[in-house]
Amino acid sequence: MHPLLEKTLQIKPQLNWSLIFGVSFFLAVVIGLVQITTGVSDWLVENKDAQIKHLTVQGNPKYTDEIAIIRAIKKADLTSFFDLNVKHVQQLVQDLPWVASVSVRKQWPDTLQVYVVEHRAVAHWNSDLLLNQNGDAFEAKSNKLSKNLPQLYGPEGSEQEAWIAFQQFDEMLKVNALTLKSLALSERFSWQLWLDNGVRLNLGRKDKAKRVQRFIDVYPRMEKRADAQIDAIDLRYDTGLAVSFKPLQEEQLQNKSKA
Repeated sequence: MHPLLEKTLQIKPQLNWSLIFGVSFFLAVVIGLVQITTGVSDWLVENKDAQIKHLTVQGNPKYTDEIAIIRAIKKADLTSFFDLNVKHVQQLVQDLPWVASVSVRKQWPDTLQVYVVEHRAVAHWNSDLLLNQNGDAFEAKSNKLSKNLPQLYGPEGSEQEAWIAFQQFDEMLKVNALTLKSLALSERFSWQLWLDNGVRLNLGRKDKAKRVQRFIDVYPRMEKRADAQIDAIDLRYDTGLAVSFKPLQEEQLQNKSKA
């Protein structure tokens, strides 16, 4: 037999076995995928009526009652674990007054987990709103609020600027044993501060930090009057300041004379 023909006959069986093995493996994979798909389909049919039966609220909310959170969640359709719209539930909870952010996740087979982060109120804003630690205004009420929250006032949109300025001034005054109680920013962006001792500082529109520092430097050396107390200090000058007094009430005079 010719050597080339003999070599060809030797290779042919090898090629046939490789082809058979490849086809068999392909068919096995296809059959396996079909079985898996059928199994998943049957499982979904069997569990299509799975419902949310348990709710867990995490995050330890202080101002938002857990009952209010559950009530908000139950506004969503909880009849199907698979069809539940997690984003809808998230929005329902985030619409509650004190809630700053919320995350929602489903846990098989019947549990919904809700993690709540609340606003941290740091100041009152224009008497009817609150500011959080980021200087964002929100509307909420609670009898758990600290009575020592400062009062801030200003035009809409100036919340963050007012809060940043308040923190700056408060830090400067605290170092000098003075306490800032309130701050107001006018429509023309003129600044006024109120201290807890009743003194009002008029800073004007520019160089406000320098003017606060000028007050801090001068205040300990100001002449104190026996019949009156400082009402306001006008710092809207390039140098110097103007002081206005208000008369003491009779009760204040009596207390001062006893001191």
